Amino acid sequence: MIDTMTAVQSLRPDAQCVVRGTEVEWHDTKQTQPTDSEIQAELTRLQTEFDNNLFQRQRADAYPSMEEQADMQYWDSVNGTTTWQDAIALVKSTYPKGGS
Repeated sequence: MIDTMTAVQSLRPDAQCVVRGTEVEWHDTKQTQPTDSEIQAELTRLQTEFDNNLFQRQRADAYPSMEEQADMQYWDSVNGTTTWQDAIALVKSTYPKGGS
């Protein structure tokens, strides 16, 4: 879930403010405070982006570690097998890009 502070930081990097729930207490003298509608639009945009990239987070958790992948690649080259390719293909098919 994307929160108000994340949206404010996205809109005004390094902003000086305090966020309590959805209330923004603005302390920044160099940047203007974003409007409630700007914050809401940014919340929606960021949440959509987060939701659309779920497959990336799922894949990252499912891939074998880099050490395991290197070992698979080594043994594939020695044995003429496709263990590494098969493992990666399984993750990609289990968590397709743009899939659910």
